[in-house]
Amino acid sequence: MDKALHGKVAVITGGSKGIGLAGALAFAQEGAHVVIAAREPEPIEASLHELRAAGAQALGVVCDVTDYGSVEGLFDKTVREYGGVDIVFACAGVNLQRDLLENCDISEWKQTIDINFMGVFHTARAAIPHLKNRGRGKIITVGSGRGRRGSENTSAYACSKAAQWMLVRCLAQELLPYNIAVNELVPGPVWTEMNSKWGERIDPLFLEGPEWVKTPGDVSPLLLFMATQPDNGPTGQYFALNRREI
Repeated sequence: MDKALHGKVAVITGGSKGIGLAGALAFAQEGAHVVIAAREPEPIEASLHELRAAGAQALGVVCDVTDYGSVEGLFDKTVREYGGVDIVFACAGVNLQRDLLENCDISEWKQTIDINFMGVFHTARAAIPHLKNRGRGKIITVGSGRGRRGSENTSAYACSKAAQWMLVRCLAQELLPYNIAVNELVPGPVWTEMNSKWGERIDPLFLEGPEWVKTPGDVSPLLLFMATQPDNGPTGQYFALNRREI
């Protein structure tokens, strides 16, 4: 009963690996029921095994965040299983294009926007009625310094994160009367599957000085801080783990 998220229900998109899975484990350790969503069933099953082995109350749902009907189904299944939603961690994201704009694959550029921006839009829109039913709640997105400053080779990712940050600020104003906080977590460079396949290229792509390259678990304490703020706490803000101005 003394756990910070006892009885809360947390939905995590992109929850089968990386920062999403680490967040699900952290939420569960603080007493939350967790629902992890991802596009493929096999990673979900493996992650559910890890969560349940750690004592978590966990549900896995196959969900494509680019499909609004699929996202609605995610929240419907969550409410049927656990009775409501308290925390939404919109963590699904990709960085498919690492090339100059003039050379990029247009379909991959669009897919990056669809997942990173429209996926967050779909997730928030589908979650809002359920959060309102609770009378409070948290929506947390994953942002990036690339959404604040331009850089070559990452235009799709940067544009998707810039749009997402504006969406956070707009939603925070819309949902303020309902005690629903909307904030952005900016983790800085993290060794995830999305980045690790590029090996040592993480340095020129992401580092500009003595940066802290983190594991997914290193991000969880800040995520928990954001998820456990009071109902009248911060909203429309970003919280960062960078060692430089974002």
